[in-house]
Formats: sequence, C-alpha cells, structure tokens
Amino acid sequence: MAPPTPQLRPPEVPEPPAEVAPPAARPEAGPALAEVERRVAQAIDGVERRLEGLAEKAGMTHAKDDLREAADRLLPRIGDALASLVDLARLLEPPARLDRYGMDPDFAQRAEPLLEFLYATWWRTEVRNVERVPSAGPVVVVANHGGMVAWDALVLRRALFRDHPARRDLRPLLDDRECDAPGFGPLAIRLGAVRSSPESAERLLRGGGAVGVFPEGSAVARRAWRDRYRIQHFGRGGFAKLALRTGATIVPCAIVGSEEASPAIARAGWLTERLGLPALSAGPGLPLGRASMLPLPARWTLRFGDPVSTNGAGPAAADDASMVIALTEQVRETLQAMLDEELSGRASVFL
Repeated sequence: MAPPTPQLRPPEVPEPPAEVAPPAARPEAGPALAEVERRVAQAIDGVERRLEGLAEKAGMTHAKDDLREAADRLLPRIGDALASLVDLARLLEPPARLDRYGMDPDFAQRAEPLLEFLYATWWRTEVRNVERVPSAGPVVVVANHGGMVAWDALVLRRALFRDHPARRDLRPLLDDRECDAPGFGPLAIRLGAVRSSPESAERLLRGGGAVGVFPEGSAVARRAWRDRYRIQHFGRGGFAKLALRTGATIVPCAIVGSEEASPAIARAGWLTERLGLPALSAGPGLPLGRASMLPLPARWTLRFGDPVSTNGAGPAAADDASMVIALTEQVRETLQAMLDEELSGRASVFL
C-alpha cells in the first residue's frame, strides 16, 4: 500500500520582533505579495496530484511511488526558495516608519538574510579583537575607507552587531557624496548609515552610542589602484574633536577586503598592474557604470586596535589644535601599521 500523500506547504515567514514590529493597521505584506504567497501555496499543494495524473495518462502507474518520493524531497526546497523570493520582494515595500536619521527598522530586519549572506558567505568576513570596543558608552570607531562603493560601512556596522559580545548598534557616518549615490546611498541610510554632520555624531555619542567614521571620505573612490590601503588624506581631525568633546573612546579598525570587493577593473591603474604596461597608468578606469556597484567575493578582515581613552582630556581639549593634531596622527599611524600587518599576512584575496 502506498504511503499517504503528505501535504506540503512553504515555510511560514516569521513575524518581526516586537521592538521593530510594524503598526497594527499595516499588514505584514502588501496585497500583491499576499496574493503571490497564496498562489504559491496552492501551486505546491497541487503538484503531487498533477504528477500522478500525468503518470497515469502516460501509462507509468508503476512510477507513481518514485514521483511521490522525488516530490517529497524537492518540494520543500522549492518552497524555501519561493519564500526567500517573497522576502526579497518585501525589500521593495515603502517604509512604515523611520528614525530621525532615516533608518527603517522594518527594512533592516527584512534585509537580514541578504546581509548575512554577503557578510558570512560571499565575503567570508573574519573579525579580530572586536571585544576591544567597549560594551557600553560613547565610542568612535575610526576605520580606513576603500572601494568604489562604501560596502565597508555596512560591514563595520554588521560586525559590531553580529560579533561583539554586547551586540553594539554602530551607526556609520557617510559624507554627502556617498549618501546621495544612486542606489547605494538611500539603501545604506535605510540600513542604519547616517549622513555625516557634527550635530548628528555628537547627538549619537551623547546618547551613549557608537559611531563609525571614515576620515578619508569618498575621495578614495578616485584613488589609483596602486595606492589602495595607503592612508594619505585623513581629514582635519574632526573625529578627534568629536571624541574629546563627548569623552568618547576611540578604537581604530583596519578593514582589508573593501578595495577588492568593488570591481577592480573599474579603477585607474588596474590594467597597468595586471598587464605590466606603464603606458596605461595615466588612463582612466573602464566605463562600467552601474556594474562597478556589484560586489566581488573578496575575503574581508576587520581588525580592531587598542582603545584610546579621551576622558582625562576634558571637552576643552577639542579647541587645542596641537592636541587634536597629535591624536589624529596617533590614530592614523596605528591604523596604517595595522593595515600593513594584515596585508603582509594575507594569503589570497578571493580564496
């Protein structure tokens, strides 16, 4: 006697946690997505019956058990895949509510599977010494910047939330050019990035938060390929003034992998290095347009350095130009030394 036909259904999408749940008046999915889910469930429920009917018409009644067994194995995977597609489609829903900096908690939660895939699988991110970031209180994480797209801002935010013992909610600060970049800028802001300004940064720190700063700014997108991971311009000491004014702890973070994650072929000097043709060094990168936003599967490493306390200096030290310059240079030298060590020990960019 053949075993009873199992009733297969796609996995249900879990409801978001209470702290970021959408308002009760707003359904979890829009009407269009709800209709897609309903039709997917109906289609999967009827697959086995259709397969049996086709087998009978073709005179293959002896194969019905084999078809049923194949369906038992395959349909749950199809259901998982379709559920993931529905989750991905939910990223296109309009925001329900935003915080004062433009972050959409609902969107960040829906994007969680995609962010985890990029962080852990696509980039295979390794984090070292993240516990050096204090578990509480104001913190300024100072990192190097690189690549055509500021993926490192999202990776740094995720490293603190995912791998830090206290799951710190770091808000990366991006300049106007990066926030206004088509596609990526609005996405980064909805995921937690903040348009950089002294007022926003100070407000976050005085609330006991953590911010990520990139003193090199968006100019790194125009940096020649041969100069990657070489810190040249390091701002005007804005992060040092900010930390001194708020009593925040400064933690340097060396990020390796961001440069290679953006397609290197779009960067000036890439062909020179690969082909050994100096005549190409003055030429621009290839005009790849939006293709330069697609991330390559480079292996990432984030290494956090020793914290630098500013509590003893006092807020008035932010107006001392010599102290600001000294603190800025100290962090820059530490960061460059960490980058050099990480690069010298890197076995492969992509493997």
